[in-house]
Amino acid sequence: MATEDDVRRIALGLPEVIEKTSYNTPGFRVKDKLFLRIRAEAEGGLVVFTESLEEKEVLLASDPEVFFTTPHYDGHASVLVHLDAIGLDELTEVITDSWLVRAPARVRTAHPEVGAPS
Repeated sequence: MATEDDVRRIALGLPEVIEKTSYNTPGFRVKDKLFLRIRAEAEGGLVVFTESLEEKEVLLASDPEVFFTTPHYDGHASVLVHLDAIGLDELTEVITDSWLVRAPARVRTAHPEVGAPS
């Protein structure tokens, strides 16, 4: 089971990331582009960005206990994550992929050790 502390440690360990409030909750930005937000809503968890709506659908179908959405996020390439249902390895992958989707190309190029989106 992952915690908000795990999220913060993983996100802030990525290149050029800062923590900045977003919608009155902890948000994480790369070059001032939001790539991750901890939700305060009843469902809890995270908001992460995906590469496309198709990738969102793949994640949602892959593990409904971990990945979910609400009508608010319909039509957006983002998915919600239940922190209490995701392991640390998968959490690291999801956060890193969201960073890769939102980071400017010059930041991704400057930090190739982060990898490529899955």
